[in-house]
Amino acid sequence: MKLIEKLLRPKHQAYAHCDLFCGVYDPAQAKIEAMSCLKIAQKYQASDDESFRTRCVLLKEERAELAKHHLSVLWADFFKPHHLEQFPGLHDMFWRALKAAGDAKKSMDPAASQALLDAVDEVADVFWQTEESKATGLYPPR
Repeated sequence: MKLIEKLLRPKHQAYAHCDLFCGVYDPAQAKIEAMSCLKIAQKYQASDDESFRTRCVLLKEERAELAKHHLSVLWADFFKPHHLEQFPGLHDMFWRALKAAGDAKKSMDPAASQALLDAVDEVADVFWQTEESKATGLYPPR
C-alpha cells in the first residue's frame, strides 16, 4: 500500500441506515416497497412479453429486498426494550414480516406480495401506537 493511501485511510468505520444518526423512521418506506412488489407481480401475471416479465422478476426481487431492509432498520434501530413490554409479540411480528418479504422475493404470485403488504401494515399499526412515532414518523396515518 502506498504511503499516501495508508495516511488517508479512515481510522474508524461507523454503520447506520444513513450517514447520520437521524432518528427519522417510518414504516412508509417498507410499505412503498411492498406495494411495488404487489403491483409488479400483478403486471407480471397480466403480461405475455418474456422480456417484460424478466424485468418484473428482477425489479420485484429488488423491491422485496428493500422492504426487508426497511423492516430490519425499524426492528433493530427504532424499537427498544420497553416496546417489547408494551407489545410482547413484537419479535414474532417482525420475524413473520421478514419471512413474508423473503417469500415475496422468490414468488411472482401476487398473494405472496399481498401477504408482505399485510405484514408491513401490521408493523405500521404497532409503530404508530408508540409514543416515539409522534416525533419520528413522516407520514402518520390519517
